[in-house]
Amino acid sequence: MAAPATLHACLEAGGRLSPHELAVRDTARDREANYAEFVLGVDRCAELLYKGGLLNGERLGICLPKSLESLAFLFAAQKLGAVHVPVDAGGPIERAAWIFRDCEVHTIICQTHRVEDLRLALEELGHRARIIGVNPDSETSLPQLLTDHRVTPRGRTEPATPRDPQDLAYILYTSGSTGDPKGVQVSQQAALAFIDWCARTFAPTPKDRFSSHAPFHFDLSILDIYVPLLHGASLHLIGEEDGKNPIRLCELLEDEGITCWYSTPSILSLMLDYGNLAEQDTSALRLVNFAGEVFPIQQLRRLRELLPKPEYWNLYGPTETNVCTAHRLPGPEGDSRDTPYPIGGVCAHYDSLIVDHDNRPVTPGEEGLLLIDGPGVMSGYWKAPQLDAQAFVEIDGRRWYNTGDVVRDPGDGELLFAGRRDRMVKKRGYRVELGEIEATLHRHEDLREVAVLARTNDQGEVRISACLATRSGERLSIIALKGWCAKNLLSYMIPDDFHFFDSLPKTSTDKTDYQGLKERLA
Repeated sequence: MAAPATLHACLEAGGRLSPHELAVRDTARDREANYAEFVLGVDRCAELLYKGGLLNGERLGICLPKSLESLAFLFAAQKLGAVHVPVDAGGPIERAAWIFRDCEVHTIICQTHRVEDLRLALEELGHRARIIGVNPDSETSLPQLLTDHRVTPRGRTEPATPRDPQDLAYILYTSGSTGDPKGVQVSQQAALAFIDWCARTFAPTPKDRFSSHAPFHFDLSILDIYVPLLHGASLHLIGEEDGKNPIRLCELLEDEGITCWYSTPSILSLMLDYGNLAEQDTSALRLVNFAGEVFPIQQLRRLRELLPKPEYWNLYGPTETNVCTAHRLPGPEGDSRDTPYPIGGVCAHYDSLIVDHDNRPVTPGEEGLLLIDGPGVMSGYWKAPQLDAQAFVEIDGRRWYNTGDVVRDPGDGELLFAGRRDRMVKKRGYRVELGEIEATLHRHEDLREVAVLARTNDQGEVRISACLATRSGERLSIIALKGWCAKNLLSYMIPDDFHFFDSLPKTSTDKTDYQGLKERLA
């Protein structure tokens, strides 16, 4: 198969392979479209946007739940050479408005009942945009739904100008250290380099059935969306409510015959603990990918014992690179590992350096900051040159992206994750990596979720707090817990206090919400 030249070409390639086969299924609404139907829906969406004045290079805001419609508008933007900017449709409307104002969107697709609220929020920020209301819960088919806007397709809608590989494809907003979200700009080339790596690594076929658990504003969704559709496979959209319901998620594995799964470890752990996973027929499952955070080794071992057949991959990378290292787990037979698996070797479309704080390469086996360069790296942050200056470093005339993550190469190229540079604190003169404390607490057999925070009190002393959720839901003895920590941690690393929760708060991308925890403890 020839490599696609654009993201929209991924859909066209799948349509040629499987024109009458299932392309996309919305599991929450029990609606689906084959490739011919979905391509028609995308064409009508593109026509609607084109008639409204959306041009090559302009931004399309998408504030719509995961559905056939939101996916169709995403591809319609790609067809026109526009840049799609997805946001959390269930999040605060003020945050969505801030993002849309920041990247100067031309048009926004929004749920019909939220149009007026979004319009008012934009007006308060001094920004005007065309807002199109769509109701994904309509029982009509995608092409029928779009006739409500009186759109008559006039044939293939072509972009105004040929697209360059460096043209932007999408912007994903992530939390910023200043408190304002920052827009990660991803080019056609960068996205396609990742998709090509996925194709060569995971060997998808038209018979595959991919889950789509991640929301569209999370970078995990890029694999979910484009890899199956490029190969004529089917994409099974999992709605926001089902995405947090472990019983329903496990049912969907069987009901949809999922062959390729991708999510954060938190979701897989939730399914393992509360989803009756052992009672589901998961015989179709051949691939389990996880990314976004460290997978506690005890949980991962339990999952592999329950589901020994699939291939397991630990995928690592910030939004700015998508996946840049990957580790295929060895077979589960005789697995006695008690530390997290490596984040793996550097993907084929990337190069890496491990450097000290002065950007000098470390000696083999030493910890250092991971730098990445290659065609998959982001173009930069949207209109934020000061952030670009912090994120990129030039070494010997070459521009590297600093991931901010500390890693170590034990000598075989399979990198070990040591933590975040910004999660290192000094306590009584010692350097403490909060992630190391978390990894140790994860080994406690009674703990289900763990997050460790550092706070400075009024006297300027650093105090380490452990936020915990237990398997039983009951609090553990603090004395016993401190005794256990004393056997497994250096004295200066033992948390000063312990806080128990029914479950730890999560962000919209299913990662632990550290900021939310800090606010709860304040």
